This record gives sequence, C-alpha cells and structure tokens, in this order.
Amino acid sequence: MARRPNYKFERSERQRAKAAKKASRLEAKKERAERKNAESADPEMTANGVAGSPEAPPGQPQEDDAPNR
Repeated sequence: MARRPNYKFERSERQRAKAAKKASRLEAKKERAERKNAESADPEMTANGVAGSPEAPPGQPQEDDAPNR
C-alpha cells in the first residue's frame, strides 16, 4: 500500500527546519561581529589573538639582568 501524504505536516517540518537554519546562521553572524568588535576595540591584539608583545605574553613577569639576592 502506498504512503498517504500529509502535506500540512511536511510543510510545517520544512518551515521549522528553515527557521532553525536561519537562527543558527544569525547566531554565527552575531558571534563573528562581536569577535570583530572586540579585536578592533583592543588595538594591542596580535595576529594570534594574545594581547601584548609576542616576546612576553601577559601574566608572565619579565626577567631582569640583575642577580637575585
């Protein structure tokens, strides 16, 4: 016996899937915009995403040439 089509249900499923896809794209777009704004707000951001100079990452003290006492 052949399957009996349920057009209303199938259409609602397509619309639900389309809305979910649209929502995920919008969320990804918002995240990219936030990331871009955060990078432009902090001019000291380097290419690898770490603030500060590449020689001394933040949070690590710089060593002096003087001997320890």
